[in-house]
Amino acid sequence: MITKNKARLIITLAITMNIFGMELRAQDWSQWRGANRSGVSTETGLNLDWSNKKPPLSWTFKQAGAGYSSPAIVGTTLYCQGAVNEKGFAFALDTKTGNLKWKQELGKENVPDREHCPRGSVTVDGDRLYLIRGIGQLHCLSAKDGNVLWQKDFTKDFNGKYMSRWGYSESPLVDGNLVICTPGGGDGTMIALDKNSGALVWRTKELKDEAGYSSPIVADVDGIRHYIQQTANGVVGVSPKDGKVLWKVNISGYKTAVIPTPIYSNHTVFVTAGYGAGCTCIRLSRNGDGIKTETVYANRNLTNQHGGVVLMNGHLYGHSDNAGWVCQNFATGEKVWGQRNRDGAIRGSVLGVDGHLILLDERTGTIAIAEASPKGWKEVGRMDFPERTKMQTTDNMVWAHPVIAGGKLYLRDHDMLLCLDLTK
Repeated sequence: MITKNKARLIITLAITMNIFGMELRAQDWSQWRGANRSGVSTETGLNLDWSNKKPPLSWTFKQAGAGYSSPAIVGTTLYCQGAVNEKGFAFALDTKTGNLKWKQELGKENVPDREHCPRGSVTVDGDRLYLIRGIGQLHCLSAKDGNVLWQKDFTKDFNGKYMSRWGYSESPLVDGNLVICTPGGGDGTMIALDKNSGALVWRTKELKDEAGYSSPIVADVDGIRHYIQQTANGVVGVSPKDGKVLWKVNISGYKTAVIPTPIYSNHTVFVTAGYGAGCTCIRLSRNGDGIKTETVYANRNLTNQHGGVVLMNGHLYGHSDNAGWVCQNFATGEKVWGQRNRDGAIRGSVLGVDGHLILLDERTGTIAIAEASPKGWKEVGRMDFPERTKMQTTDNMVWAHPVIAGGKLYLRDHDMLLCLDLTK
């Protein structure tokens, strides 16, 4: 006979197991490069050996418009942005079916170079979305239906200025009640806005660099929490309290396009950029209420243009302009190996998952999987995009980064969003 106490215990255990099961089954990808902006998924048990069995296509959505934005996924909803006929929009899809949930027009999207379309990803924070369009408009939307709650214009409201000519490409960072972003320019490079109202909270007036195309991250150095961001002139750390610059390292090679997101681990910051800029590793240490910097190494072993770099088990992996796919020791900067592919993924973006690298070739759409190991290059499978876009663009490149959420791999080729099932 089951007593009331035993019954309560059984119900409690059942609820607990169900909650934990949901946590294990579904991993949200709520912003650019995932929950902690590392570009590494925490999911395991997926089909990552495509030599015998390639993942099936679950669905294809063909109305995403022009855009280099990677999707963000929370629960069973995918959020992204695109543009058609120089008009930007945000949209939401059902991840089970690929069906459109809502679409919200956002206005003119007129970027000087490489298509009139958005570049940055949507950031999901509870029932709100935050996104930056290529022309520099920041929007806060309702996650439920896409209604615009507030918006700002980097140029008109903040006299913003970015380097080069390719439009704003940042994905906004939401931290507590703040939205952190980088208009750039002489009035102050970075700003913090109240996430509920859009009101300006602070601006880094002592920092006047032009904006790059990178997105900021959060780091903690011996109790000093701050934001790390790349600018047109180097890498900087900023206080979340008032926007005070806690540290800055200028990098002379930054002259054309500073794009990749910084990587932080164990008091160490790694940054890289293409066009010959190379990479720089900086050690941070607390110095009273401030932070002291020490450059550990600067070299061109890993010169990443915009495909991103991931850190896995003490090693960096990404494409280098000089050497193809590269494995580099994070602590020392030593190049461990390089691989120039002739028929696989030749050059593009990288996503880390369960000891593997998913490599997306920007030219052909070929997706290759290799082991994330310092022992050497070992490819364990590849496949082509099930279908490529028919849109004619300036370069016909696949520049949206791949995303994994809930056992599914999401790919984008401008107006086409594809979902592959990695659980089968």
